Amino acid sequence: MTTQLHPDGPVLIVGSGLAGWSAAREFRKLDTTTPVTLITSGNGDFYPKPALSNALAQGKSAEQLVTTPAEKMAATLGVSLMPQTEVSGIDLPTQQIMTSKGSLAYRQLVLATGAHPIRLSFAGDAANEIVSVNSLDDYVVFRNRLPAQARVLIMGAGLIGCEFANDLATSGNTVQVVDPNKLPLALLLPPQASAELQASLSELGVQWHLGTSVAELNRIDGELSVELANGTTVAIDVVLSAIGLRADIALAKAAGIATDRGIIVDATLQTSAPHVYALGDNTQYASDSLGSGSGNTSRTLPYVMPIMNAARALAQTLNGTETEVRFPVMPVTIKTPALPLVVSAAAPGTAGTWQTLEPGIWHFVDADARVLGFVLRGAQTSRRAEQAKLVAL
Repeated sequence: MTTQLHPDGPVLIVGSGLAGWSAAREFRKLDTTTPVTLITSGNGDFYPKPALSNALAQGKSAEQLVTTPAEKMAATLGVSLMPQTEVSGIDLPTQQIMTSKGSLAYRQLVLATGAHPIRLSFAGDAANEIVSVNSLDDYVVFRNRLPAQARVLIMGAGLIGCEFANDLATSGNTVQVVDPNKLPLALLLPPQASAELQASLSELGVQWHLGTSVAELNRIDGELSVELANGTTVAIDVVLSAIGLRADIALAKAAGIATDRGIIVDATLQTSAPHVYALGDNTQYASDSLGSGSGNTSRTLPYVMPIMNAARALAQTLNGTETEVRFPVMPVTIKTPALPLVVSAAAPGTAGTWQTLEPGIWHFVDADARVLGFVLRGAQTSRRAEQAKLVAL
């Protein structure tokens, strides 16, 4: 164990999303006296990020999505909050971080910096008008750009794209979805389930441009015109990008901490640097934390349940009991009321085939007939706990 330079120093947490606040909450359950400081570039309000993709149909404003204001979170947990503070660097040898409000020493440092929307470059004079929704502030911008009965083009027919398509269409907007794949949610669902989802969203009025992509965006006579790679041109009011997230690894990478698709951690969530840990959407979890469905490959897990499991294990380690995280089967509910879905996916690239167990239940099995994942549709979503027990860990 590397010598701790600041044994009486604070635990510093960078990031105020679910990962940052969960790490603080779980640690406080075990240790009520060690100073904890949470640093965020925003204001630190606590809200459920998954709610961003179905808030319109519920008629919720950005303010209504906040479940606990930052000041109350900090007071309840006994945490020092540093809002509107940028972290510019980590000095690993001296165990300090540099911020826009000065340098801070740490006993342990937790990086919960999350992920950013992937942004692609497009031709045209309106390419900068594309919006993404990955935070409460993004949601405000998006809502402010939506006229009544808006025409919205969604780039991406993945999980978030389909959730927004359902939400926007239910809210009285005209929705078109463009994606290079031939079916929505093609990377998560068996083809039959993808086709059923496409049909269900089509019944809400969603229009599909599959097997193609956006090529150019222009303002023509004050109207937003989008040209697709297949030559189709559509006139819309707003373009929403939902093509995925990229882990925010900049701070760690600049400090020399090992990174790949995310910040690389071991089973105890420690990075390659002593006393520095990571969890959340920015983190690439060790394969031995993920079970047999990992395909023996470390990967990011941009979902809620992995964060909660990681936060509990990390709290033990920060409190002096080194604890490895072991992720259980963590099914994901896809918020598409037009066709309710629950997915427990194997790692991308895992060899296997989809098999229909019974109507509305599909298993992803390997060559040894082990169940590595499943999909439930409609009323079968109530059987998630039963099906989770069948997945090989």
